[in-house]
Amino acid sequence: MSTMSAAVFCGNGRIEVRRQPLPTPAPNEVRVRLQGCGICASNLPVWAGQPWFEYPLAPGAPGHEGWGEIDAVGEEVDDWRIGERVALLSGNAYAEYDVAPAAALTRVPDGLADRPMPGEPMACAMNIFRRSDIRAGQRVAVVGVGFIGALLIQLASRAGAEVIALSRRPFALEVARQCGAATTLATDDMYAAIGAVQEISAGAGCARVIEAAGEQSTLDIASAISAEGGRLIIAGYHQNGPRQVDMQQWNWRGLDVINAHERDPEVAARGLREAVQAVADGRIDPFALLTHDFPLGGIETAFDTLQQRPDGFMKATVAL
Repeated sequence: MSTMSAAVFCGNGRIEVRRQPLPTPAPNEVRVRLQGCGICASNLPVWAGQPWFEYPLAPGAPGHEGWGEIDAVGEEVDDWRIGERVALLSGNAYAEYDVAPAAALTRVPDGLADRPMPGEPMACAMNIFRRSDIRAGQRVAVVGVGFIGALLIQLASRAGAEVIALSRRPFALEVARQCGAATTLATDDMYAAIGAVQEISAGAGCARVIEAAGEQSTLDIASAISAEGGRLIIAGYHQNGPRQVDMQQWNWRGLDVINAHERDPEVAARGLREAVQAVADGRIDPFALLTHDFPLGGIETAFDTLQQRPDGFMKATVAL
């Protein structure tokens, strides 16, 4: 077979599934026959058709949460074999095949052989958790409970922290409780949510606050509930314009403010390996959070569902 099916983003919410030539792995690259790909909220502006993108995108772009089986290896690749099941970090995974650097893959253990494995967001969760420096006994707030926020609640609670989860969606708050949150708070009224955290903490705030929604309002809440000398971790993907922060508040409290978005490929690959191991040993359980699955031909519906976030929605995947 020399061709594959791939989604092509055309802008304005239109995605076409086209036949495309199979990608060929270059030296030090591996080709993967993809079994699925997670759909990331960071792709919503690409799907919607913002003017700073050029359309049509490359086939399979911007899919980056793929998993599958190796079906070809490039020259100088010695550590990977055809048939091995892997999660990978790539950029064109809304397609039946994609290629990635050999260093950007990790093996999926046999015990997880039949499970979906969108490794990239799980890798993000592991890297965010490491940057957060969460310790047993700390009061930790997670503001925004999507897929990554829920994984961080699992990690923080299992590390012995007291977790407060904040979200605007009642369903997400129920998920947060299932993931180990000790307290859940709605954010419909921002000031009520801030006041509730201050009451819980007797005015001290939270030693660690992870902002995981990528909105001005969640950044405001996260800033307001951070403790003096605490750490504020920006994990949400802020993509719709500049943000404002209260620098007097940040200064006065002596906050350490961490941008937890990693761009070093080695760090991302490390997070991927740690994530798959964390699934294998039970530190994170992503499977109940994968709530909606679509065929490649239904990818437009998948993105519409992601934008609407109906009750019961946490994360969508595309089966390939």
